[in-house]
Amino acid sequence: MPSEQLKISVIVSTYNSEAWLEKVLLGFNCQSFRDFEVIVADDGSAPPTRELLERMQEVVFYPIVHVWQEDDGFQKSRILNKAVVACNTEYIIMTDGDCIPRQDFVEVHYINKEEGYFISGGYYMLPMNISILITPEDIEQQRCFDIFWLKEKGIPKTFKNNKLTARGLAARFLNAITPTNASWNGHNSSGWKKDILNVNGFDERMQYGGQDRELGERLFNFGIKSKQLRYSAVCVHLDHKRGYRTPESLEKNAGIRKKTKQEKRVWTYYGITR
Repeated sequence: MPSEQLKISVIVSTYNSEAWLEKVLLGFNCQSFRDFEVIVADDGSAPPTRELLERMQEVVFYPIVHVWQEDDGFQKSRILNKAVVACNTEYIIMTDGDCIPRQDFVEVHYINKEEGYFISGGYYMLPMNISILITPEDIEQQRCFDIFWLKEKGIPKTFKNNKLTARGLAARFLNAITPTNASWNGHNSSGWKKDILNVNGFDERMQYGGQDRELGERLFNFGIKSKQLRYSAVCVHLDHKRGYRTPESLEKNAGIRKKTKQEKRVWTYYGITR
């Protein structure tokens, strides 16, 4: 699709996780709203990821842009900044390469976008056994979002199941009453490219732990408000190990976020523009 017809850029972050990324890309191939591109923000994956993307470009209807950097440890903030710059549209959805979007995912973000706001979505966490068994057909038929199908596979009955079953008024009501903050969540958020550039993107000093929330806090300080759509903009989160989670990175990031809040910082000197 020519870039002038595209209305949304979807950034999908990944690192050496081809099996999960393939499921996510198939999820985007089932979208009801189709005027979008996918920018794969690749934090140093080995060649199999590039090979997967070349293969998938023959399968999916949307253009895939592969933005890659050398493996230098967990540098998600850095690759996300490069991906933001690479986006060809004015509005950006950000999600992760382990989150399969429901077929109305892009549409919900698109119809709810509004000047002066960003959108905060949620996710439904799947256990490893179900994450593994989801097939391309399960994604195409949207079975992986069907609570009855999931219960057959062993999902327990919990309040969180409303994320998959609530529609229309019920979803709007749950969005309104949820106690969860409408923060910028790396797995499911969207906003205007100009707003992200105005706060200079992600702080590249930050590794694992809250770098997405810190971006959202600077957007708030800049005067941008947020919309809570965790029961409307739906994705299922595939399980995986988190070997990059360290006490040191969490502590460092908490310190940066604390300063952002205390000093009401809008700009990071460690972002897109140096």
